[in-house]
Amino acid sequence: MATVTLKGNAIHTSGELPKIGTKAPDFKLTNTDLATVSLSDFAGSKVVLNIFPSIDTGTCAASVRAFNKEASELENTKVLCISHDLPFAMARFCGAEGLDNVVNLSDYKDGSFGKAYGLDFTDGPLETLHSRCVVVLDETGTVLYNEQVSEIVDEPNYKAALEALV
Repeated sequence: MATVTLKGNAIHTSGELPKIGTKAPDFKLTNTDLATVSLSDFAGSKVVLNIFPSIDTGTCAASVRAFNKEASELENTKVLCISHDLPFAMARFCGAEGLDNVVNLSDYKDGSFGKAYGLDFTDGPLETLHSRCVVVLDETGTVLYNEQVSEIVDEPNYKAALEALV
């Protein structure tokens, strides 16, 4: 279990992020077309997992915008934006913002992604949502970088995540 804060108040997660050098757990998530997507669908590409509580918060929206901008310049890299939000909300947000360089995926069906990656909140006002994390994978699904943001209202370290891709 990890401890992060929400405006200075401690909240806990269900476990720990996958360790650097290990294979990332596979997953089944839902895209904005309501199709099931798994990590294996991205085999051969580097992958950035931008994980957050909800697209309808300022910091989460900022992370999607920032990674969308960066994704347009990355070679052989997919940026997956993952939350419990319904696929419709994610499609609405990205459509309204003109964001088309990221892949939006939802863990709304069974929450198995959050459990496998150890990042679900287990208490506090955001209980059951995902904590803010970034996990970077190489072409074989091995973890190159991970960050669980210690204060949930803060943005992730974009620079460190992107440097892990080089």
